[in-house]
Amino acid sequence: MKALAFAALLGATTLGFAAPALAEDGPGTATVAQAAAALAPNRFVWADPQMTAVYPIAQPVTVVVSIPMQRAYVYRGDTMVAAAAVSTGKDGKDTPVGVFPILQKREMHRSNLYNSAPMPFMQRLTWDGVALHAGNNPGFPDSHGCIRLPAAFAKKLFSITSVGTTVIVTDQMVGDHFDPALMETEASQANEAQLASLSR
Repeated sequence: MKALAFAALLGATTLGFAAPALAEDGPGTATVAQAAAALAPNRFVWADPQMTAVYPIAQPVTVVVSIPMQRAYVYRGDTMVAAAAVSTGKDGKDTPVGVFPILQKREMHRSNLYNSAPMPFMQRLTWDGVALHAGNNPGFPDSHGCIRLPAAFAKKLFSITSVGTTVIVTDQMVGDHFDPALMETEASQANEAQLASLSR
C-alpha cells in the first residue's frame, strides 16, 4: 500500500502537480518548500487548500519571485502554498526587482514588443512590458524581462489573483514563510505610481 501511495506521489510530482501533504491539518509549508527546492525546469508544486474548500475568509495571495533561486512562491497570508521553477530576464534584459501590483490580466495575450509572441495567462507588472506568463522555462534566466512560468502553474495562479494582487520580485533568497521585510525595499517606493494608477 505504501509503495502504491509513493508511486502516486511520484507520478503527481513528475506531472508538475503536488499531492496533498500527509499532515492531518492540511498541506504543510515545509512540504511545499521542500518540494520547491528540488523542482526541475517547468515543474511546480501546488497545495493550496483554499482552492478546494470553502473558507469563511480567504487569506490574501502574495507572489514572491526570487531571481537567484529562479523560483516563484505563492503565499496565502504568511504560508507558502505553491511554488514553481521560473525563467526571468537574461543579461541585458534583466527582470526589475520591486513590489508590483498586478496591473492587467489577460488569459490570452500577444507581445507587442517581440513579434506577437504568445503570452498565455499574462499578468502585467509594469506598463513597459514586464509580466508573469506561461512560457519556455529552461531553468535559468532566458526571457526579455518577463517571468516565464510553467503553463499549468500559470493557469492556476491566474485563477487566484486579481488586479492589484502584490507580486514581489527580489534578488534575495526566499524562506518558508512570507517575510514582510520584502515589502520594505527602496524599489517598492518606485512602484507607488503603479499602485496609484489602479485607483484611477
